[in-house]
Amino acid sequence: MRDVLAKLLPWWRAGDSVGIGTVIATFQSAPRPAGASMLVGPAGEAVGSVSGGCVEGAVYELAQQVLVDRVPVLQRYGVSDEDAFTVGLTCGGILDVFVEVIDRSSFPELGEVATDIEAGQPVAVATVVAHDDASWVGRRLIVRPEDQAAATVGTLGSSRADDAVAADARGLLAAGRNETLHYGPDGQRRGDGMAVFVSSYAPKPRMLVFGAIDFAAAVARVGSFLGYHVTVCDARPVFATASRFPDADEVVVKWPHKFLGEEVEAGRIDGRTVICVLTHDPKFDVPVLETALRLPDVAYVGAMGSRRTHDDRMARLREVGLTEEELSRLSSPIGLDLGARTPEETAISIAAEIIAAHWGGHGDRLSEAEGPIHHTRVP
Repeated sequence: MRDVLAKLLPWWRAGDSVGIGTVIATFQSAPRPAGASMLVGPAGEAVGSVSGGCVEGAVYELAQQVLVDRVPVLQRYGVSDEDAFTVGLTCGGILDVFVEVIDRSSFPELGEVATDIEAGQPVAVATVVAHDDASWVGRRLIVRPEDQAAATVGTLGSSRADDAVAADARGLLAAGRNETLHYGPDGQRRGDGMAVFVSSYAPKPRMLVFGAIDFAAAVARVGSFLGYHVTVCDARPVFATASRFPDADEVVVKWPHKFLGEEVEAGRIDGRTVICVLTHDPKFDVPVLETALRLPDVAYVGAMGSRRTHDDRMARLREVGLTEEELSRLSSPIGLDLGARTPEETAISIAAEIIAAHWGGHGDRLSEAEGPIHHTRVP
């Protein structure tokens, strides 16, 4: 829903009813991830996408029907349907799409959820998408971290179900993941009878770029494009300026290892954080990498430099006590082998390695590979 929220919110505030189809599960080579949404507005407007164009027409028609009868529908599209080619999902993937009506009566909490999303406050929306009792379908539970006021708002139908789903939703929220969860009809941990889609709206993942060089400007630009909150940090004030890094969310003048240590202590580094060390100067590199490589759960740590710089850096890191297991977390020299030379090309190679690490890709040419195009996310 995040991708269509800017269009949805004005309609909701005006009291209009909007049909929305949301991808809740994908299989094989489905083109859009869980959480992708498409709106059908009050005047028939189509906004967003659930499949990159494959099944939009079918979802559009279903949403129009749901707007009339106000009965939510969970529909599967794909090769398992005899009409798969008719609706256009010729890529071989399978999508589960939940289609419902959103307006002030069906989703009164949307305004508060939107406020949290816009403020970067973590919030998850858990929606019953299938249940043995049809009256449960479409019910929602808003879930926030336990230390916040109004940690849960709404109900799915029972306190047992609310407690089970809230606990699992907080785990997904911490990881920034969307997922369909399955329970017994009253929230039992075992059994079938209820499916709940949890859409997590966590703050943007962070990209920390150390070293205020021209390559850092290109990395910041690509990182911002990929949806990261980008911080550029360097101890040299003459280079670490906002004018040199217009695509960064913040530019910090501080010794890299001190800044990283402060961010760790403040709890602002998590398992989605990526760290790019571009200074290739031992007095900056070694202290910040020593801190970064001892963190147990960051998503990626990469360092720029030649083969000779890499060998020297590894020797220095061993001297300060890093273990071989800790050193194995370092991507150095940074990036995939794309033959990159310019700062922009190098930024693409770094981004490609980060994406590959996130999804478990290998960087091979798809034309020379076999098997699924899309990978399952690496925990």
